[in-house]
Amino acid sequence: MKLINSSTIIQYFSISLMFLPSFISSQTCQKTCGTQPVKYPFGTGLGCGDPHFQTYVNCNNDQLTFITKTGCYPITSIDYSNQVIYISDPSMSTCSCTQKSKGFSLDWNAPFSFHDDTVFALLDCSISSSPIYKSINGENDSSLPLCDYQGTSVCDHLSSCQAISRLDIPISTCCVYTPVDLGPSFDMNLEKLRCNSYSGLYGFSGQENNPENWKYGVALKYKFNFNNKYPTLCDQCEKSSGVCGYNGPSNLFSCNCPSGFNTTIDCFDGQSWSSAFRLVPLEIITFLACCIGSMWL
Repeated sequence: MKLINSSTIIQYFSISLMFLPSFISSQTCQKTCGTQPVKYPFGTGLGCGDPHFQTYVNCNNDQLTFITKTGCYPITSIDYSNQVIYISDPSMSTCSCTQKSKGFSLDWNAPFSFHDDTVFALLDCSISSSPIYKSINGENDSSLPLCDYQGTSVCDHLSSCQAISRLDIPISTCCVYTPVDLGPSFDMNLEKLRCNSYSGLYGFSGQENNPENWKYGVALKYKFNFNNKYPTLCDQCEKSSGVCGYNGPSNLFSCNCPSGFNTTIDCFDGQSWSSAFRLVPLEIITFLACCIGSMWL
């Protein structure tokens, strides 16, 4: 029997390995996190969604979570049509509960910005706090004041809440702050601002005079990319019942399909390739076994 050169065996083996990662990998990307739908650009784990968002939005114990340097915050809902996520901060004060907080921040390079409806009310602030009562950078004439005095009605209504009224703090120590970017550091540091707590809200539910029914939390906008266009490859992948993801050192696009394989196109076109290579590993192993055995004959 003719012997097969060992280099030929290695060559066949190397070729087979090239196909294994794409067609035998199991599906790890899911369409839900607990009961909450998860769609692009977000994902349920590493290699899912858009890699630029994976650092900030994760699925942990069936809870979709938003992550910044100030902590981890539950995502209460996502408006995919308008590209807005809504998060809650367990440490913030509301009409039903008042507590100390360290504040909130966004990472400066995060693909998020504050929705125009988001309002911050800084509570129990020192009347000698320069950043609040003078200006953002402490210079009286070079920048706008941090407090939005047009929004003092928010403070008036918050002070009527039983939880906040128990603190017996003057309304003048409440600072309504409607942020655009939280300043160059994207940080609302309550310790530096000399405030003890804050309330975040993104809607009044049509009841501006009833703070018990306000929508407490933080609303954040996001964009898919620089042009804010939904990627064509991802759209095709989702129409074929796949989940958009990425893999490799270059974060190349990957479509995770229900049958347990990944493809760089979509699940419709990838199905035929998957079927063709589904038995490749076993055939190659058999082939190599025969070749190695013949070398010893």
